[in-house]
Amino acid sequence: MGDTLAKLGELLLGAVPTIILMTLLYWVYAVLVNKPFTAVLAERRRRTEGAMEKARADIAGAEARTADYEQRLREARVAVFKAQEARRELALQARASAIKEARARAQAQVDQARADIDQEKLRAEAGLEAESGRLAAEILRMVLQPTRPGAGAH
Repeated sequence: MGDTLAKLGELLLGAVPTIILMTLLYWVYAVLVNKPFTAVLAERRRRTEGAMEKARADIAGAEARTADYEQRLREARVAVFKAQEARRELALQARASAIKEARARAQAQVDQARADIDQEKLRAEAGLEAESGRLAAEILRMVLQPTRPGAGAH
C-alpha cells in the first residue's frame, strides 16, 4: 500500500503542471473569450430589446396617427355633409322664392286679365244697352209706323 501511495503521490506531482496549465487556460479563456462574448451577447440583447421597444413605440404612434386621421376624416365628412345640407337648403329656399315670385306674377296676370274682362264686359254691356235702345226704338218705329197700302198684301 505504501507503494500505491507513492505512485499516487508521483501522479499528483506530475499532474500539478497540468492543473496549473488548465487553470491558466481557464483564466485566459474567461478573460479573453468568455467576458467579451458575454458582453457582445448582452449588447445584442440590449439592442434587440431596444429595437423591439422602438418598434412597439412606432406601432403605437402609427395607431395613434391612424386614429387621429380617422377622426379628422369623420369630422371632414360631417363638415362636407353639413355644407351639402346648407347648399341644399339654400337651393330649396331659392326654389321656394322663385315659386312664390312666379305665383305672384301669375296672380297679377290673372288679376289684370279679370280687370280687362270686367272692362270688356262693361263695354259690351254698354254697347248692348245702346244697341238694345236703338233696336227698341227701331222696333217701336216699325210697329208704330202706319202701314202702307199694298205693302202688306201680296
